[in-house]
Amino acid sequence: MHSTLEIPDPLGASAEPLRALLTRLPGVEALLVLAHGAGAGMNHAFMERIAVTLGNLGVATLRYEFPYTTAGRRSPDPPKRLVEAVRRAVEFAKDEYPDLSLFAGGKSLGGRMTSTAVSQGLTGVKGLVFFGFPLHAPGRDGSERARHLADVPVPMLFLQGTRDKLAEIGRMRVLVDELRGADRAGRADITLVELDDADHSFHVPRRTGLTDADVLASLATTAAAWIRDRV
Repeated sequence: MHSTLEIPDPLGASAEPLRALLTRLPGVEALLVLAHGAGAGMNHAFMERIAVTLGNLGVATLRYEFPYTTAGRRSPDPPKRLVEAVRRAVEFAKDEYPDLSLFAGGKSLGGRMTSTAVSQGLTGVKGLVFFGFPLHAPGRDGSERARHLADVPVPMLFLQGTRDKLAEIGRMRVLVDELRGADRAGRADITLVELDDADHSFHVPRRTGLTDADVLASLATTAAAWIRDRV
């Protein structure tokens, strides 16, 4: 089910290959290029489980690792280098899997860097999926991290916990309304799905009666259905 890959530097320069994992079952029609969050790599339990669950729901995934994680550093690379990694992964997927409808996104930082790349002209993806968009730092106001989303020309799915300290849910609702209203061309296809009581890692309190596995299954089911509707 999993295949280990290396994504080379397309220009043949000195950059190290990106480590990647392809999860693909027979008969799928869509591929989600999936970037990890700031604090964990592509092998994190969340990334592994979401890839497997999406695979069982008919969506292949290409997970890849940012250079700083491969090098064992805790601090993320500068945004320019992160965006370049996104570009390399998406361009690789376009070349290697032309039979699949291509989508992209990621967990937290990975999703934000993916949308930044698309806002700067990266093409070939039919939509973006955010597993917890990091709208602001914990305890801070503002939505500066989302300014570039107005320049994203493809459909977007935001999967957000209502207790996410990096994206106060009221601000997320305002952001989505603003993005829809700013699209004078009428192409807006922007979906916000709220997961009650989930935090930024999609953990939920025991009082909900739900487990993290229940929440992850809901995330994957929603994302897979959204993607299949746009293949």
